[in-house]
Amino acid sequence: MPNPSSPRKVLIADDEAPARALLRELVAARPELTVVGEAADGLQALELAQQHRPDFIFLDVQMPRLDGFEVLELLDREVGVIFITAYDQYALRAFEVNAVDYLLKPFSEERFEEALRRAEQRLGARSPSVASARPAGIYATRIVIKDGSRIELLPVATLDYARAQADYVELVSGDRSWLKEQTLQDLEASLDPARFVRVHRSYLVHADRIIRIEPLRRDSRVAVLKTGARIPISESGLARVRRWLEDA
Repeated sequence: MPNPSSPRKVLIADDEAPARALLRELVAARPELTVVGEAADGLQALELAQQHRPDFIFLDVQMPRLDGFEVLELLDREVGVIFITAYDQYALRAFEVNAVDYLLKPFSEERFEEALRRAEQRLGARSPSVASARPAGIYATRIVIKDGSRIELLPVATLDYARAQADYVELVSGDRSWLKEQTLQDLEASLDPARFVRVHRSYLVHADRIIRIEPLRRDSRVAVLKTGARIPISESGLARVRRWLEDA
C-alpha cells in the first residue's frame, strides 16, 4: 500500500498519441496523481508496470503486440485497471471482470473523474482471478505465458491439451509444456468450444488432436492424441466428445 501522502502512480497505455496526451493532461490536473510511464503497445505496458508498480493503469483494449486483455492476465491483481475502448462490447465485458471501470471513447472529464473514484475505492484490494474478458463469440488465438521476465505467445492452434494443476494450468504443445497461473475454467472460457473439449475435470483437449478413444478399465476410457499422449476421459467428458464428433 502506498504512503497516503505520496501521489498515486499512474501508467497510461494506449497506442494512439492523442489519447495518451488527453489522459496525461487529465492526470496532470490532479496533484494527488503522477504519471510514471506511457506505453504505446501492450508489451511495453507490461514492462513498465513491472518496473514502476503503478497504483492505476489506464489500459487500451486494442493495442499492438499484446492487447489489453492479454496484459490484464499478467498484471498484479492489486493494480486498479481502467480499460479504455471505442467499442461497447469490449467495455461491457471489461466491467464484468477484473477491471475497476472502463472509459468509452470519447469520454468526458466527468466520466474520467468517476472512473478514478472507483479506482480509489478499490485501491489495495486484491481482485479475484481474471476470467475471460473477451466478448461472447470472440476467442483467443494465442495464450500469453509469463516465464520469469520472459513473455511467450503460444498460438492456440498448436496447443494439444491443458491440465489443471491447483491454481495453475499446464499447457502442452508437442514436447514442450508451460505452467500458467490461471484456472482451467478460465482458460476454457477463452477458447473456441468448437475446437476444445473438456474431457475430464482436470483436462481440456484440442479435439482435432484426438485420433481414437480406448477403454482403460471396465468403466473408464482414455483419449489417445496424435502425439501419443493418453488423456483420461470422464463419463461426462465422453458425452461431450461424442457431441463434438456429431457436430464436427
